Amino acid sequence: MLQNDKIPVIIIFAPTATGKTALALDFFGTGSHSFFKGKGELISADSMQVYRKLDIGTAKPSLLERQSLPHHLVDILDFDRQFTVSDFVNEADSLCLDIYSRNKIPLIVGGTAFYIKNFMYGPAETPESHPLLRAKLKERMEKEGKESLYNELKTLDPVSAEKININDEFRIIRALEIFYLTGKSRSQFNEKQTLRDKYDFLTIILTRERASLYRRIEERVDKMFEEGLKDEVFSLYRQGAESWMPGMKAIGYREWFSYLENKEENSLDIEKIKRDIKHSSKKYAKKQYTIMKDIPQAFYISMDNKEEAYSKILKMTGDFLEKYGFSS
Repeated sequence: MLQNDKIPVIIIFAPTATGKTALALDFFGTGSHSFFKGKGELISADSMQVYRKLDIGTAKPSLLERQSLPHHLVDILDFDRQFTVSDFVNEADSLCLDIYSRNKIPLIVGGTAFYIKNFMYGPAETPESHPLLRAKLKERMEKEGKESLYNELKTLDPVSAEKININDEFRIIRALEIFYLTGKSRSQFNEKQTLRDKYDFLTIILTRERASLYRRIEERVDKMFEEGLKDEVFSLYRQGAESWMPGMKAIGYREWFSYLENKEENSLDIEKIKRDIKHSSKKYAKKQYTIMKDIPQAFYISMDNKEEAYSKILKMTGDFLEKYGFSS
């Protein structure tokens, strides 16, 4: 049922607390009242929901929600493993083909803009990793600390450093590795400028008025603490979680480790940790919108008026899928 050999893919991008998961469930879940009920499967574009046991701090969809609408790339890795953007693109490619071959609609839903943009355009062609150099950079990271290597990256490749969080040790090492292998900065390996032609994208970017979004983020963080975020973090720590592990770099988890690794559990300042998580979540949301700002033919839909937003999205979804035989 491929039209012009393209696979239709619906992208629903928004940062946390915007309403993207609820939207996908309301349109495609088993409880939906729309024509598209049961006709889609969700590929999660969330860099931290891939990790098992990181449930509360990642606002992971519940088992009931995952039963209502099949979710892929959730709970697939232990938190000490790295899940790269290339991993995401490769997995999403396979899933889109499989989902569409079963006469279902692939839905890529999430707030990790870097994953989504690289899926839509294809990753930049950078050199393969060099095991010996990678090992030496990791050793330096352990001895000198992430701040030292991050400052080195800012000198060698300020454009890439601007895009990388200081806590993201994997991407810091990768950017330095590229520079020392090629003499070029990571930013000189140009991002691709055209969308991949194997897909036909309907790209929906959900927005909210800033005050509304920030209020919802604060409410979500408060809810995480009420649901037992502290107990979840302590349980992970007892299971061997350490700050260097990829899963522990997530907002909601990394804020605890200065206390835990220094054995200062009795001096935990819960309110400060909560404020830090809220601040980081707001900053992250702003950054994700910046990454997605130039996507061609993307529809920006305000969720501040839910009824109006749903009406617009329902129409554009119907128009988009009608040419692929999904007629409403």
